Amino acid sequence: MFTVRWWDLAAIVVASVTVVLSLIDPPYGAPDYGTWATVAAFLVVWFAYARRFVEGATLGHHLAIAFLFASITAVGTAFEPSFAILQAFIYPFVWVTAPGLKSALAANIMVAVGIVVGYTVHGGPTGIITGFGVAILSVGFSIALGLWITRIAEVGAERARLFDELQAAQGQLAAMHRDAGVTDERARLAREIHDTIAQSLTGLVMVAQRAGNRLEPVEGEPAASVRGDIDLMEQMAREALTEARGLVASLTPVGTDAGLADALVRLATSFQRETGVVVTVTADAAGLDRELEVVLLRSAQEALANVRKHAGARHAAISVAAAGEDVVLTVTDDGTGPGDAQPGERGFGLAGIRDRAALVGGSFEFGPGAGGGARLRVVVPRSSPAARTEPTTRLNPTTRPNPTTPMGGAA
Repeated sequence: MFTVRWWDLAAIVVASVTVVLSLIDPPYGAPDYGTWATVAAFLVVWFAYARRFVEGATLGHHLAIAFLFASITAVGTAFEPSFAILQAFIYPFVWVTAPGLKSALAANIMVAVGIVVGYTVHGGPTGIITGFGVAILSVGFSIALGLWITRIAEVGAERARLFDELQAAQGQLAAMHRDAGVTDERARLAREIHDTIAQSLTGLVMVAQRAGNRLEPVEGEPAASVRGDIDLMEQMAREALTEARGLVASLTPVGTDAGLADALVRLATSFQRETGVVVTVTADAAGLDRELEVVLLRSAQEALANVRKHAGARHAAISVAAAGEDVVLTVTDDGTGPGDAQPGERGFGLAGIRDRAALVGGSFEFGPGAGGGARLRVVVPRSSPAARTEPTTRLNPTTRPNPTTPMGGAA
């Protein structure tokens, strides 16, 4: 509630007031000396022991501090009744440092008993009545005020919890809107590429084939040269069409509403239908955050896109498995492998996967597979961390250390 320095100041002030009150009525005698010695004992207990627990004490330390303060109060009040002014400091301290309500009430009762004992020793039988009156008033006020402050603190903590939950919900909603926007944009780009570039390239292939067919009956070296150029145009158009179809396939959204495993199966089925590459899927990672499912799905999607472009594979495999506190995505193929391709020659390859892993504090490995081909391994934490960290990239020794190398060849 307050810093240690404020408590130090309060202890010094209440001790000083107690000493000043005892100095008002000279000459001084044994009761005054006893009062000053007890004030000194209070300050020693405070600075040597109690002040360490301003931020909160365990039950044992809290009761020990309450007992020491109650004893000091009893001794000081026995010398001088005005010493009871220390309760203005002791009661708030035992409330704010108590580990629970029961210990706070017990500490209050200890201090009240100390006051009663002190008044009784000082005034005899008549002091008992005065001591009980002072103790009942002071402890009653302390308990009432303490319960009120405790209730305010509980309400504040509940409001803080609700506010944190609201912020978390708003963050999740914003992430969902962002994901929906990204998905819609990917779908739009896929449609645009399919309806414009891919269609134009298909038409160019057909025109090249028709021109080649018309030149078949024509003899002579010029006609042969033209046929060679047309064949080259057709080949280039087919390669560009393949690239365009690959872009459409990689950009087409694959939803995770039915779970990551189902989405991977649908992705593999679509990829196998388009390319003829047999893809097997093994997924066992239930209960993942949606954000992690999207990261793993997009990583698998981009990995298959690289298989399509570079690997020349006949089989590929996708597996998702839990490994302690992490989830591991592994994509392998039986294609040509990374080889000696220079990273970054074309495209982006692993850069997209690296960036996706970075968003959730993940890491990835890429290199030749154990039985040939290429192997991609993406590791993400089971739940998204609060603080994002850059991923660690670990490449196998046989590959060049650049994260933009795609599966099966150059990016």
